[in-house]
Amino acid sequence: MTATTEPAPDVDDSGLKRSITGRQLFFYTLGDVLGSGIYVLIGLVAAAVGGAFWIAFAVGVAIAAITGSAYAELVTKYPQAAGAALYVNKAFGSKALSFLVTVSFLSASFAAAGSLASGFASYFAEIWPGPSELLVMLVFIAVLSVVNFLGITESVVINMVMAFVEIAGLAIIMLSGIWYIAEGHAHFGTLLEFEAGGSPALAILAGVALSFFAMTGFENTANVAEETIDPHRSFPRSLIGGMVVAGVIYVLVSVTAALTVDTSTLADSDAALLEVIKQGILPLSTDFMTNLFAVIAMVAIANTTLVAVVTQPRILYGMANEDVVPGVFNKLHASRRSPWVGLVFSAVIVGALLVVGTLITQAGSGLDLVARLATVTVLFLLFIYALVIVSALKLRGQDEDEKTFRANTPLLFVGLVGNAAIFYWSVRDDPSSLLWCAALIGVGVVLFVIERVFGTKDRVTS
Repeated sequence: MTATTEPAPDVDDSGLKRSITGRQLFFYTLGDVLGSGIYVLIGLVAAAVGGAFWIAFAVGVAIAAITGSAYAELVTKYPQAAGAALYVNKAFGSKALSFLVTVSFLSASFAAAGSLASGFASYFAEIWPGPSELLVMLVFIAVLSVVNFLGITESVVINMVMAFVEIAGLAIIMLSGIWYIAEGHAHFGTLLEFEAGGSPALAILAGVALSFFAMTGFENTANVAEETIDPHRSFPRSLIGGMVVAGVIYVLVSVTAALTVDTSTLADSDAALLEVIKQGILPLSTDFMTNLFAVIAMVAIANTTLVAVVTQPRILYGMANEDVVPGVFNKLHASRRSPWVGLVFSAVIVGALLVVGTLITQAGSGLDLVARLATVTVLFLLFIYALVIVSALKLRGQDEDEKTFRANTPLLFVGLVGNAAIFYWSVRDDPSSLLWCAALIGVGVVLFVIERVFGTKDRVTS
């Protein structure tokens, strides 16, 4: 077999099917990372940092890539569904800690899907402002759940198509930047401006805390390990390569936004990248380009949300097999081979988050639903990432062979420090987000109690 030949899909009716190629995995990661932050949170990052907010994206992707290397090492040792929960269980042998990691990642994924759904509704309103945002968000999640039910291969193929669309959208932004610079309108000093009255270092840290939301594709990628062909070869280059490419694009797009649109305009917009198009830089109809880009942005956000929707039931599936959550979550649909029980459960939880968040916002609390759910996502993930790095270090020398990828050890320690700093700032900046974290963990506690009470029966009858 040559280096460019993909192995044939591995069909196993007793479990998940290995059908994801290395090329599909690369775009799965790239599409997930690109769609989440740059389309939804760039305005919030600009508000936190100022014109130099591109630095926050650069620092964020660097820290995330270090954590991603730990995942790459562990995936080549344990190419199974369940991701971080599996690695922590291997490292510490604690069902309680594995449960905490599981519910933390599920909570992060639920919050991320909710934040992205809210961002989707903002772009949707640019084209059709009639329907309520809540209705748009709920229908959005429902449609993606149906796509997920069709199967992992169908979901990944759709994901690849949407990845090309969202890359095209970002290419339009970068082309606008090139055109703007070529016409001599750019003031490059803007790229080094920080919010008045604040420390540049703290401003960047605040921006990283938000931009880090955009760098989470590698965990979602790790959770389809059991459905990937030849994961030892595919994962390290697809996962890390996807993150690096996404990081370069993030920086270039951020630079373009900073040069072409006033920072305050970006900060006040719910669809910040659309503000670049509204400047009318390219010699095309501004109205047409605005509508076109809004559609592209919705596709990009849908792409990332689809990855989250795919991941949620598969984590439940993997941990049901580890006896951490009720065994009903390992049920696969007879013909589609999809973990349908977990899929339905996940859609209900995300829908409940959106309903509660909308009601709180309408009550006049001043809550920014996108920012709050993004912060909740980041807090959970930073906790998990720190444990994954520690697990990678603790499991050194175990279950290794010549195919195992090894991350750089000093960089892993840098990653630990970076994760801790971002976690501290996120809590300091939005302490109320901890209440949302506690509520989501409470859902997991219910699952844990059900498993403890009925787990033996589930194992016998499943």
